[in-house]
Amino acid sequence: MALNYLFIAFFVIALIFGVVKAVFLGDVEVFQRMMDSTMDSAKTGFEISLGLTGVLTLWLGLLKIGEKGGVIRIFSRLLQPLFSRLFPGVPKDHPAYGSITMNVAANMLGLDNAATPIGLRAMGQLQELNKKDDTATNAMIMFLVLNTSGLTLIPISIMVYRAQLGAVNPSDIFIPIMLATYFSTIAGIISVSVVQKINLFNRVILAYLGGITAVIIAIILYFSSIPQEQITTISSAASNIILFGIIMAFILIAVKNKVNIYNAFIEGAKEGFPTAIKIIPYLIAILVAIGVFRASGAMEMLMDGMRWFFAAIGVNTDFVEAVPTALMKPLSGSGARGMMVDAMETYGADSFVGKVASTVQGATDTTFYIIAVYFGSVGIKNTRHAVGCGLIADFTGIIAAILMAYLFFH
Repeated sequence: MALNYLFIAFFVIALIFGVVKAVFLGDVEVFQRMMDSTMDSAKTGFEISLGLTGVLTLWLGLLKIGEKGGVIRIFSRLLQPLFSRLFPGVPKDHPAYGSITMNVAANMLGLDNAATPIGLRAMGQLQELNKKDDTATNAMIMFLVLNTSGLTLIPISIMVYRAQLGAVNPSDIFIPIMLATYFSTIAGIISVSVVQKINLFNRVILAYLGGITAVIIAIILYFSSIPQEQITTISSAASNIILFGIIMAFILIAVKNKVNIYNAFIEGAKEGFPTAIKIIPYLIAILVAIGVFRASGAMEMLMDGMRWFFAAIGVNTDFVEAVPTALMKPLSGSGARGMMVDAMETYGADSFVGKVASTVQGATDTTFYIIAVYFGSVGIKNTRHAVGCGLIADFTGIIAAILMAYLFFH
């Protein structure tokens, strides 16, 4: 629904700007530019979507190897002690724990196709414990915010888009996204825990969150202490080494568990082409709407207003062109993806704006969409503090993404 209103708003605002320019400013060619933009954007959307096939096929095949090899189960076992403290209302040994940990593990690994059905199963199991059928329980809200915070270990879709749009090193956003999404998740956990009076000073929680936070802070301090050119070199090298290490771990674990690696890869890779084809109408729709909005001059005015505001409060404005991606992210995943692609198309995949937009895109998930799908699946109408805590996680993740982009790329 949000994307429907957004789509209409882009065209209506573009029409108003076009009429004003043509009638009052004498710019009679504005509608020609808007029509040219619709055709160019449609062509671009098709070419990008079709071009994703190769890289998407590769990663989906590799992820299927990890899934078949039992990587999700390994992550689930690692997360189980933490989640048993974050969900105090769920009885010990309840099946919901297994579904929750598997869902979060699948999301961390970028296995969206596996994460969503597991997540819906988890929400159904939590609903069985619910004494008020239409009101979200504490456990449901914590689970939902963990999803909206978008904790991601492998930002596959973003790397795939960056590769297709000509990035020299598509994985250079790996570490910045990992850091930003961690801050988003921590903010979500803390905000929910404060409302629900969960004891964050529990030894197990402190061991998990404190230990990981210390590592994250150490990484940031290290990169803050070296020259910018070294940051780029070391970050890119580390990203590629870690990603290749993850791939090798998937393969070795699969070998250990006697998985037919070739067949698993083929099974996952088969989803690449249908997935790329499925993206085409959504990407074309949002790129055409953004293109018309930009050609009318409305985008330029919006960016000028933002630049003026941030300059007035003494903030560097180099990131402003990536702000539309940030504004769109809580509302629509497709819309935010379109904004990210538009930023990379306009300014370049390796431009600072392109890298900020990519980092923002990977920092959080789509709060309102997740709330609609997960709560809608079990008939929840009273979401209580879910939206507020989800937006706190989003805001923190977006701010962290911009700061990480400045640290690593500016």
